[in-house]
Amino acid sequence: MKAAGGTPFAQRYSALAPVVEQVFNLDAVLAASIGLSWTTLPEAEKATLTTAFRRYTVSSYVANFNSYNGQSFQVSPSARTVGSSEVVVQSQMLRTNDSPIKLDYVMRRFPAGWQAVDVLTDGSISRVAVQRSDFRELLRAGGASALANGLNHKVGNLSGGMLG
Repeated sequence: MKAAGGTPFAQRYSALAPVVEQVFNLDAVLAASIGLSWTTLPEAEKATLTTAFRRYTVSSYVANFNSYNGQSFQVSPSARTVGSSEVVVQSQMLRTNDSPIKLDYVMRRFPAGWQAVDVLTDGSISRVAVQRSDFRELLRAGGASALANGLNHKVGNLSGGMLG
């Protein structure tokens, strides 16, 4: 956020991409966002979608953290268990002249350690559910290639054409 004003999008993307890929299990997020049809997709289509989804996810974070006005993050010291394999880590983005934004991270243990598989805004708005809804129509209309093209188009829009 602090670098947003004078740092080109592509440079911020390069700095943020490894962090997003470490914190999130993007393969699990994508599979959940696609839904049951993920398992039936050919491997080549999965690979194309995975690349487009990674670029889209990082680009959306870079675009959303586009300015700094004293914001900070506060993470709750305790997590609550959800089911047998997930925990929710509660946090909030504190803003200087506005109310905080509640962001809860649904975490699951993978071989690489604990990674986020969903983000809940205001405690209940699931990013995965929103993406599943957004992706459904593109998948129905044109399959995995239509979704990959749609994600790549969004990357172009988010980056101002810098990553098109």
